[in-house]
Amino acid sequence: MKLSTKGRYGLRAMLDLAVHSQGAHVPINLIAERQDMSVSYLEHLFSLLKKSGLVRSVKGAQGGYMLGRPADRMQVGDVLRALEGNLALVEDAPDNTPAPDALSRCIRTMVWDAVDLRINRLVDSITLEELAEEKRALDGLVEPMYHI
Repeated sequence: MKLSTKGRYGLRAMLDLAVHSQGAHVPINLIAERQDMSVSYLEHLFSLLKKSGLVRSVKGAQGGYMLGRPADRMQVGDVLRALEGNLALVEDAPDNTPAPDALSRCIRTMVWDAVDLRINRLVDSITLEELAEEKRALDGLVEPMYHI
């Protein structure tokens, strides 16, 4: 599976929004500047994310974007599916193709479906909040927690 720039850039933009919004709207030009992305491309991505309910927008001088729901309730998989569609490694055969033989069904079940399941479980196990916490830690913005 290879993610397009929509998925890669969109996830970066959503992480930026999670890190910098703090309950306020973030102007898209600030996200574009921090992430070295085109404003027009981000507007396209945010349009798709808005249709999926992952972001909300406010127009005007104090406008911008904010997350559509709390970052701890938004999985990486939600973002990727909104931008990329189905994350399947191999697309299903068109309806007009003959029924798959035993060899094809075996490969489909044992390999492609198994890989798809693991990919989906992984991207659905990581929240945007977990990514934001890791980003803050890597930037040195969070004191490390020591457990005894």
